[in-house]
Amino acid sequence: MNDTLSAPSPAPAGNAVQAAHAIREAVLSEVRKAVVGQDEALELMLCGLIAGGHILLEGVPGVAKTLMAKALSRSIGAEFKRIQFTPDLMPADILGTSVFDLKTQGFTLVRGPIFTDLLLADEINRAPAKTQSALLEAMQERSVSMEGRVLPLSPLFTVFATQNPVESEGTYPLPEAQLDRFLLKIEVGYPAPEEEDAILASVHRGFDSGDLQRAGVNAAVTKDGLLAARGALNEVTVEPPVLAYVRKLVAATRASSRIRLGAGPRAGVHLLLAAKALAALRGRGFVTPDDVRFLAAPVLKHRLLLSPDAELDGATPTDVLREVVRGVEVPR
Repeated sequence: MNDTLSAPSPAPAGNAVQAAHAIREAVLSEVRKAVVGQDEALELMLCGLIAGGHILLEGVPGVAKTLMAKALSRSIGAEFKRIQFTPDLMPADILGTSVFDLKTQGFTLVRGPIFTDLLLADEINRAPAKTQSALLEAMQERSVSMEGRVLPLSPLFTVFATQNPVESEGTYPLPEAQLDRFLLKIEVGYPAPEEEDAILASVHRGFDSGDLQRAGVNAAVTKDGLLAARGALNEVTVEPPVLAYVRKLVAATRASSRIRLGAGPRAGVHLLLAAKALAALRGRGFVTPDDVRFLAAPVLKHRLLLSPDAELDGATPTDVLREVVRGVEVPR
């Protein structure tokens, strides 16, 4: 029997949903002063912020991954820090360390760059697994264990990690446990010809990506306002057939013969939260099957390990996931 949505129309969007939609319009308007194109990537990044998840941006060098993260953080008035991941980066370079103070004759904790609102982990896959794993506790618990103490992080703490494709020289694949902590993986591609023309014209007029203040990118919302907008998720309704659709999509990745390791329950939770955040940002108080389908690839593809046969066929996780999604009936 086909799943069908209930007949009554969904309730109108609540105040928090309206606030989330207003934030989307205001923030994207500011970010576009510095970033040309990449509208879908920017919306997904904002979706991750509202859903309270971490974002992995993948693309070749020079497609504005770092610029998008910097401009977005500036547009929400958040504290921003950046770590350039390198093969010799150590966990202490991320978390901090204790330093002996000659004046007090005691050890003082020097906090690392992880103690911020938005952390840009630039080229995260250029550091070995030991250093990458230093982020695991912080990403999951939003706290750091140091010197026998548990230190809380900012309630807005979000990791924006950028990585070059794993085939690039000098890169390390991220551990599966760490990949699973990312709510979304966003592939950032090359701009369209007209967008690239606009980029060149902007630079010709004097645009400097290192000076966002001069570019006119200002805070369109306060940190408290953004945190309050997260309450929109509580106002977004999900009909039972749509909820079941989320589960079926995730379960289908485990049943496919072309996938060796499918998505776990956390992936289903992330897909649901992301769909609710996307609906709120678009001004709706309800999730549609289209929201779920739109987010299936960014939420699921980085959690899948393909079977040897699929790899020999030259298939990618995106290709196989597209097949899986087509095989799951969409609720009417």
